[in-house]
Amino acid sequence: MGGNTFVGDHLLLDVSFDAARARLGRLAGDGVLLGASECAYREWITGLAEAAGPAAGMSRLAGVRPGDLAETQDCARLWLRWDAIGPDGAVFPALDADLTLSPAGEKTTALTLAGVYRLPGQAGAGLDPAIVRCFAALTVRSFIARLGCALTHPAGAALPVVPAGKDSPRRLSGREMP
Repeated sequence: MGGNTFVGDHLLLDVSFDAARARLGRLAGDGVLLGASECAYREWITGLAEAAGPAAGMSRLAGVRPGDLAETQDCARLWLRWDAIGPDGAVFPALDADLTLSPAGEKTTALTLAGVYRLPGQAGAGLDPAIVRCFAALTVRSFIARLGCALTHPAGAALPVVPAGKDSPRRLSGREMP
């Protein structure tokens, strides 16, 4: 396994595009991206170590580097990198991704993440690629759900994400879903 896994996920948020775009810019600087990233990465490493053995879990998140928010009338995009420390102490880019907001209705915004997830070379050696893909997808889902909560509920009132159907985006809102 080369250690690279392409990842992506998306949510529909019950918040206007203009409000979500303004909040994303603030979240990039106030530690929310770091907190959501740390939680998701910790879940990734714990799950991977349980599934594939302790050697697979011997890295930790070292930092989160958001780029500048790029905005157009119909889109807001934020590049994001997670830097991690591998078992040998070397820093490596664990995730490079674009976060994108786009209008999906008058009071609905689509939040999308597309990127590549990496393991350090020695940690990826011998791991089943299906296990790595599964845990990378779960990590991204956890991260994007936390970010979606922060964009929808800026005061921090996190609500669960409810699946909207097999192939449809999940929806995050301030009300219960059937």
